[in-house]
Amino acid sequence: MLYTPEQRRRRDASRWTLVQGVLAPLQFAVMLGSAALIVRYLDSGAGYGLVTASILLKTLLLYLIMITGSLWEHDVFGEYLFVDAFFWEDVVSMGVMVLHTAYLVGLFTGWMEPVALVWLALVAYGAYFVNAAQFLLKLRRARLESAAVSRSLEAA
Repeated sequence: MLYTPEQRRRRDASRWTLVQGVLAPLQFAVMLGSAALIVRYLDSGAGYGLVTASILLKTLLLYLIMITGSLWEHDVFGEYLFVDAFFWEDVVSMGVMVLHTAYLVGLFTGWMEPVALVWLALVAYGAYFVNAAQFLLKLRRARLESAAVSRSLEAA
């Protein structure tokens, strides 16, 4: 089981559950729009300022969701990160954070040229996509388990 009954109760009571439910699709939508801008930039060379702004917004949302996600894990499981139930999601999240942070370092230090920066952002987005898929599969598992628990309670 992903959640014990007490963890499920704490999950449902946590204000961070709603915050995660809003930030996750928002971040995904920003990533899709930003990826489209990146592809346009790589194809035409146009719109670098807009591309940069979109990557910065995506990165800001990533940091927000990581902070609020760790607060959610604490509310539900009593630990801020790397709880057993979400260990691999958190590991991949850290990789995603490293890639996005490397983008910021490259941007703000001038360490990387614009084309290299946007390619790095695309790599970061690829890792983020894998991470989002992990969380969607975990959400599906949680819903299936909740439905099974509800059915067993109704049958009792």
